[in-house]
Amino acid sequence: MQLATLLYNDRVVTYKQMKQLDEQLDRKPRSRDIMQMVELRIRNLQAFAELQSFNDTGRFHYRHPLVSHKSEQAELERLLAEDPAAFMQRYKNCTDNIRRYTAYLRRPDRAGRRTSDRRLLQKYTELQTLFQTLLRKARGK
Repeated sequence: MQLATLLYNDRVVTYKQMKQLDEQLDRKPRSRDIMQMVELRIRNLQAFAELQSFNDTGRFHYRHPLVSHKSEQAELERLLAEDPAAFMQRYKNCTDNIRRYTAYLRRPDRAGRRTSDRRLLQKYTELQTLFQTLLRKARGK
């Protein structure tokens, strides 16, 4: 719930800054002020989208600059640096899940769960790509 409060406060602050900047733009617009207004608007919309997502689904998108470090990638990077064995265990679990859901898609008795199985297979395939990217990055250091 702390993230929601942080995002809400940022949304209020950026709105107030945009109102002040709007007055300056009415009097004497400068290119720097216009760029600042665009950046504030983007940040405000990102905060709104994060809060809307949390309200609708109970999850954040982790795209707003204040919460982007909370994403799964950041968590996995931290885990790789601090506990490589736990990182590799999660990677193994991910590949096991891919294998499992691939097999589920071939089973005729799971025809009613195909949509769910495909969605979960896609989720774990994307997660596997993230694991591989982080491993490549760590190997390159």
